[in-house]
Amino acid sequence: MFDGLKDKLDSFREDAEAAAEEAADEESASDGSDERERPDRPEPVDDQTEAEADPDTDEDGSTVGRLTRAKAYATGRIVIEEEDLETPLWDLEMALVESDVEMGVAETILDRVREELVGETRKQVDTTAGLVREALREALVEVISVGQFDFDEAVVEAESPVTIVFTGVNGVGKTTTIAKLGRYFEERGLSVVIANGDTYRAGANEQIREHADALGLKLISHEQGGDPAAVVYDAVEYAEANDVDVVLGDTAGRLHTSDDLMEQLSKIDRVVDPDMTLFVDEAVAGQDAVRRAEEFDDAAAVDGAVLTKADADSQGGAAISVAQVTGKPILFLGTGQGYDDLRRFDPEALVADLLDE
Repeated sequence: MFDGLKDKLDSFREDAEAAAEEAADEESASDGSDERERPDRPEPVDDQTEAEADPDTDEDGSTVGRLTRAKAYATGRIVIEEEDLETPLWDLEMALVESDVEMGVAETILDRVREELVGETRKQVDTTAGLVREALREALVEVISVGQFDFDEAVVEAESPVTIVFTGVNGVGKTTTIAKLGRYFEERGLSVVIANGDTYRAGANEQIREHADALGLKLISHEQGGDPAAVVYDAVEYAEANDVDVVLGDTAGRLHTSDDLMEQLSKIDRVVDPDMTLFVDEAVAGQDAVRRAEEFDDAAAVDGAVLTKADADSQGGAAISVAQVTGKPILFLGTGQGYDDLRRFDPEALVADLLDE
């Protein structure tokens, strides 16, 4: 999963390490030369900064200067400058964009890496690779973790029945995801009823009934063309009467520009007031999934996302970008066709996997 992105991150780490080590080698070769040429140079005084005292430092103070680096090296430390990382950072930005990471998200990652690395000092006995890896890990975790909450705890602590409605475009695995979550909850000791609020699509009842029968779950459905809000409402009523813990409500696949279907979502919100609305899309859709997540969140205020087909996604752009763009977390990854092929989204674990930690 996300093997293409892994390779690109590995390349950045190797390039950044090589660039910083090369700068350190150059500093070692010229160690003390500037000091010997200028023995009487005074230390900065009053309001004079190190950058002002060092003519090798840029006017805006953006680099640490050769004198500062020489002093650091003389005390057994090495300073990393932005110019050391200029090429690797550019390559990383291009690699992220090529992996379908949204441009603004890629820039956020680069900014955080710069913040973590530029001006950083390390003991010569340490490794630059360790600094680069840690900076990249911190940047990725910060971006991916936006909005994260304990999904299982939220469900357990909510008043029963917990109602979760699913939305998204057609053909992205929404109904299968509902079935997988039905299995997920039952394995954790929670009873489930499914509501087929997709009354728009021919064959929707048959498709979801196959899943319900295979899992032994109760299904509430109406005839095609019925009121989706009424279906979900009936499922909630059934759950309340039968002490069922969780209601999973399917809805018709839609585009955010479909006014009639979006009104159906609004009506479900008014009639049922679900505890969560989850957006479902394919990880392999890349930036299209990111854009749709943003549009659906603007139109219907989702609480989180599920990305299907993550096992087939080499790029990882949607997994990296969706939370940062929407401010809402990715909660699950679909990793196959089986009912057990559903993985809780763990930003720390995902980043560890991407960095082979």
